[in-house]
Amino acid sequence: EVQLQASGGGLVQAGGSLRLSCTASGYARIFDDYAIGWFRQAPGKEREGVSCISGTDGSTYYVDAVKGRFTVSSDNGENTVYLQMNSLKPEDTAVYYCAASWSLLCTNTDMAASATVYDYWGQGTQVTVSS
Repeated sequence: EVQLQASGGGLVQAGGSLRLSCTASGYARIFDDYAIGWFRQAPGKEREGVSCISGTDGSTYYVDAVKGRFTVSSDNGENTVYLQMNSLKPEDTAVYYCAASWSLLCTNTDMAASATVYDYWGQGTQVTVSS
């Protein structure tokens, strides 16, 4: 069974950077078959799809609020996906989750941002951006 481990969260000042990692286990070469999505959930708000990267075709997705600031990448050898977050804003404060979806293409933006199409979830990592 696929297991995902998210890490890298922390406290940072506005304008700073963090890099989140999502490492998969229980499935060799997960990116051959799965897309990895990043979601976030702030207190009192719904879970929001932030980014997605597909191993099938290399496609990516970003929600408008993070375009130009966040970059998703993968390291197949390490079975790990990264979310590089730059120019962080207080409104980026949330618990960030990674999730895996079998055969999802991230060019399908409605599905890429929908939590319902993801099969496996990691535990969250807290990101707090102070003003």
